[in-house]
Amino acid sequence: MQPRIIQSISLFPEIFEATLGVSMMWKAQNKQLIQFQHHNLREFGIGPRKQVDDTPYGGGDGMLLKPEPLFAAIEAAKRIDPDALVILPTPRGERWRQKAAMSMADDTHGLIFVCARYEGYDERVTTLIDRQVSIGDFVLTGGELPALMIIDSVVRLIPGVLGGATSAEIESFSDGDNLEFPQYTRPAEFRGMEVPEVLLSGNHAAIEAWRAEQAG
Repeated sequence: MQPRIIQSISLFPEIFEATLGVSMMWKAQNKQLIQFQHHNLREFGIGPRKQVDDTPYGGGDGMLLKPEPLFAAIEAAKRIDPDALVILPTPRGERWRQKAAMSMADDTHGLIFVCARYEGYDERVTTLIDRQVSIGDFVLTGGELPALMIIDSVVRLIPGVLGGATSAEIESFSDGDNLEFPQYTRPAEFRGMEVPEVLLSGNHAAIEAWRAEQAG
């Protein structure tokens, strides 16, 4: 089976290279479950200075990413994976939730993340976007961090990435809006704080009941 391809388009691809090269993201690549490819938007810039931004029509502060580099970069990524879904992290998008991550992990399409900078992007690029996603009601300096959060939330759910077969099933938000129950490990007593007695009892029914009560 070919690895699923996840691509990013950004002015700062090194952000992706550093973050996706460790821990579970590295494991997913090493097991050939995922292949990451990062495109530097500057390489698609216009003219000898590789211009990627310009002032907005109608006035206003800041600069917008121009349509030409964005279209060229997305089209280049599509040539690598024609069926990939193009995702734009933006405050205007749908709120990202665990169920969406689970659904995307089950999907087989590749993913292309388009990361804006400055004051945003020329609106015409949205004609190439399949899905706009928001990680919350706040503004960041670029789309790289939201893209990385979405990538992490999806890739870790792909079978074979996490260690335990049920690791993802008991996590927060995996079942509606419930949070994961509190967990403890050895020692049973630490600085006067003790592990709940029920967890030491060996009574699995009582343990499951306690966990269900604590999850909220």
